[in-house]
Amino acid sequence: MKKIILLLLPVFSVVLIAFGQYDPKALTILDEMSNKFKTYSSYKASFTYTLKNASANINEVSSGELMVRGAKYRIKLPNMEIINNGTTVWNYMKNTNEVNISTYDPADDDISPNKIYSMYKKGYKYTYIGDRVEAGKTYQQIELVPEDRKNKFFKVKLEINKADKSIKTWKLFEKNGNIYDYTIKSFTPNTITDDTPFTFDKSKYPGVEIIDLR
Repeated sequence: MKKIILLLLPVFSVVLIAFGQYDPKALTILDEMSNKFKTYSSYKASFTYTLKNASANINEVSSGELMVRGAKYRIKLPNMEIINNGTTVWNYMKNTNEVNISTYDPADDDISPNKIYSMYKKGYKYTYIGDRVEAGKTYQQIELVPEDRKNKFFKVKLEINKADKSIKTWKLFEKNGNIYDYTIKSFTPNTITDDTPFTFDKSKYPGVEIIDLR
């Protein structure tokens, strides 16, 4: 019986990792990353964005810009912008030159830029899965698994720079097969001094159609 138990231990370990757990090493890395970002009053970042779905033959690549100040954020992609001032959300579609305005509901905002650095603290299990070295830099890889099985994402993977505790990439795995991959290209902290960027200014979008859904 003892031999059987010893033989099964590696199998049990693989199962635990597959389903996620509260890994102390992962928690230490995540806390270091989160504490580092708490020291920033704001930040700007540029990133590359990839959406893949093998079964649907989707492989889209684009670039974007991100601004965050407290609970407010602005995401700019080639064909759309999302602006959130903490109470109102503007979704601007460039192709149709229209903006949808809605009331911000945090419950609908599963994984937003201002949550990515603290989301692990509630509702997720976390596991350290190893280091990856690229261009002389070491990135610590962490997997998060939602405790709520109804979550549309079944896994989130983070890569954290071991030296400065910054996030290099985050990858979201959706149950429908979509994989969203964000890679930070540049990062500048403490450069936004007011909330002007977090409100939609219609004067900068001539002829825009406004659809107020509030």
